[in-house]
Amino acid sequence: MSPELISILVLVVVFVIATTRSINMGALAFAAAFGVGTLVADLDADGIFAGFPGDLFVVLVGVTYLFAIARSNGTTDWLVHASIRLVRGRVALIPWVMFAITGALTAIGAVSPAAVAIVAPIALSFAARYGISPLLMGAMVVHGAQGGGFSPISIYGSIVNGIVEREKLPGNEVSLFLASLIVNLVIAAIVFVLFGGLKLWAQGAVETDGKGGAEQTDGSGGSGGGATREPGTTVTRPAPTPTQLAATHLTPARIATLISLVALVIAVLVLDLDAGLTAITLAVVLSTAWPDDSRKAVGEIAWPTVLLICGVLTYVGVLDEMGTITWAGEGVGGIGVPLLAAVLLCYIGAIVSAFASSVGIMGALIPLAVPFLAQGEIGAVGMVAALAVSATVVDVSPFSTNGALVLAAAPDVDRERFFRQLMVYGGIVVAVVPAVVWLALVVPGWG
Repeated sequence: MSPELISILVLVVVFVIATTRSINMGALAFAAAFGVGTLVADLDADGIFAGFPGDLFVVLVGVTYLFAIARSNGTTDWLVHASIRLVRGRVALIPWVMFAITGALTAIGAVSPAAVAIVAPIALSFAARYGISPLLMGAMVVHGAQGGGFSPISIYGSIVNGIVEREKLPGNEVSLFLASLIVNLVIAAIVFVLFGGLKLWAQGAVETDGKGGAEQTDGSGGSGGGATREPGTTVTRPAPTPTQLAATHLTPARIATLISLVALVIAVLVLDLDAGLTAITLAVVLSTAWPDDSRKAVGEIAWPTVLLICGVLTYVGVLDEMGTITWAGEGVGGIGVPLLAAVLLCYIGAIVSAFASSVGIMGALIPLAVPFLAQGEIGAVGMVAALAVSATVVDVSPFSTNGALVLAAAPDVDRERFFRQLMVYGGIVVAVVPAVVWLALVVPGWG
């Protein structure tokens, strides 16, 4: 049995044990990385730790630390109320607002994980407050980021278009952007319908009166019970509690936290600074100024999620070091049936990207597609778009950077249950989307 096949089988075993025995998959993956790296790949400790995602570790810790402080001092509550006022109380519009914000950020040049790191904690805090499915809200944020991720001026778009140019393949920047936008928009619409979005519309509107009070308008003439009312009647909810009133007021700590969040956006998008290091620095400044609000924040960092993601990605790094990913890609590329090779490459891109760098996978797979694209049986524009979409749409997986950020940012949830929901949803996306984009973009022979 080849070393590459052994490494893949060990990964399957890790999944099975973690799922059936409720052991943190990250801890298992660290052990697997040590065993496979030492006994199979002949790697020393430095070789094994080469795949440790130090940058992602800092991002997860820094962002969850900063937003733990924001939750503690009430800033996220204030943002929730501000969001309600922005959409005139239509809670059902908030997931689409988050989709649009992350899409706009990535379209103008933000790295996808940076956009998700900024938006996800706010979006999921809103979801927790108003009973929106965290899976719905998290998926809207991630798919929004990927929807805008291939604009001609975006990071992903620039990278893929650069690879296409370097490999001297026909390219179309607008087609690449629209393919990703349309696929992610359709997926977001399906998720919205399946995970309670229509019920949010049925709830009507919640209007914040500026003092913490709220009114709900039910256009159907009822609110789910009680006496019958005329359509459009405004139903006034009970008076707000002192906590609800306080949530609408800006305090010095909340103002400083809001300034810190704006500073994080500017630092990441304009100054191109590291999101994790910037977030930790801002969190330390806030902790120094308001220690009472920040005392428990370190304990609220999503440490189990950090262990999970870092362990799995370290093992994927071992797979990369020993050539397993290249071995699988080259084996598929050597198939003599171009259309079959194309769909298999899309699936490899989706599966590997669910655990590793989307950019790295695109950089590896597009060149592998060059030999059969040269045969002229498959359109290069459609194939590149299919690979790009397949390798990024799966980033809602809890093992990818974006999925990990969503998992870490969700407050007041059963994290093990939410992790499994993200894993199942990510698995469905991996299983379905590559085949769909292959049928829509590759089989017709675009480009």
